[in-house]
Amino acid sequence: MTAITRNISQNRALLCSRMFKRVVVGAIMIGLTGCSTVSDWFADEEELKIRRIPAIQNQITPKVVWDYNLGDGVNGYYSRLRPAFANDKVFVAERHGEVAALAPDTGKALWHKNFAIFPDESFWDDIARLWRSGASAKLSAIAAGYNMLFVASEDGLVRALNVDTGETIWEATVAGEILATPAMDEGILVLNTGAGILFGLDVKTGEQLWRSETDVPPLSLRGISGPAASNGGALVGTPTGKLQVNILNSGIPAWETAITAPSGATELERIIDVDSTPVVFGTNVYIVSYDGTLAALELHSGRILWKREYGSYRDLAVSGNKIYVVDNRSIVYALDRRNGVELWSQGGLKQRNLTAPVVTDTHIVVGDKWGLLHWIDQEEGSLVARYDLGGDDEDEAIYTAPIVVNDLIVTITRDGDVAALSAK
Repeated sequence: MTAITRNISQNRALLCSRMFKRVVVGAIMIGLTGCSTVSDWFADEEELKIRRIPAIQNQITPKVVWDYNLGDGVNGYYSRLRPAFANDKVFVAERHGEVAALAPDTGKALWHKNFAIFPDESFWDDIARLWRSGASAKLSAIAAGYNMLFVASEDGLVRALNVDTGETIWEATVAGEILATPAMDEGILVLNTGAGILFGLDVKTGEQLWRSETDVPPLSLRGISGPAASNGGALVGTPTGKLQVNILNSGIPAWETAITAPSGATELERIIDVDSTPVVFGTNVYIVSYDGTLAALELHSGRILWKREYGSYRDLAVSGNKIYVVDNRSIVYALDRRNGVELWSQGGLKQRNLTAPVVTDTHIVVGDKWGLLHWIDQEEGSLVARYDLGGDDEDEAIYTAPIVVNDLIVTITRDGDVAALSAK
């Protein structure tokens, strides 16, 4: 059975499962009176108010160009398993173990791999593969570069795959969960782990070149900062509220700067994680902390250029002279990156658990908890378009930032539906 045929069989099995669930839900709905949906029955009034977002008149027309189903997605697990684009391929993965390379213009599967764990290579394991069983590989991040796709897991396992075939080139294991997208530069793959250890691996062999440890407080957020690799340095935010820079070739610390400091009486109040990926732009680096500090620093010295009070655990987006921030309440802001002056704010999506923003030519795009994609004008901050991928189903939530692929926006939902949209 070919990889593509196998995926079709899996899609059919998944479709049957979804049909069964819909029949069960329908039966429950028959027994309910005075309710519009089953989800409304269980939702509290405040959640329903947030869900029922006011309609807008689309100024542009988003439409789905292609879609693809990838297994079960990430289900209800915390994840930042975001698609990647390189070598004229869109790479997608789901937590259980499915990884695929898709053609960017059609969504056709070019190759497909399953890294779910099957202890015994037997006839029954072959049957299990058809029904998507086996132990979860706990895939947590993918990144592409050097003609390879790097696939990481919560168990600290890293694989380097050939981008054209999906064949494994090397495997390596590091200490701690990998929960953030790796970075790479100068032939070194940089991995950050939940154990507070930053690793540098040789991209060609997977050999560990160095490791650098930092303190982890008793209580911190589930996520970790994605590393950035640029200008000979490996940059990463820490759970102790700092921006740390290591020399890329050796892992030796170059400098670290405290972005924020703990305050409050309880451990919960004292959470100051920097979980966003540092953004290097020119000679500066931008970073935001969970407890409410957005800062611009000088890249080579760590000197703070300015600070502003915005709190977020999501990645920033920087384009031209603007920084785009989605804060902890899902309010979207644009700031002047040169001085931190606020240019506009958009509060119409408040409490919708937005993704990090992605920048297109004239808009920024965010996804939300109920499967909606929103287009926001870069200059004015107004909502200009919306597209519903989720159908009011939280299994269809858009949980990670979309990516830009040529002229398309590619996104993935919590249950593994990949979609490419154009908006003109």
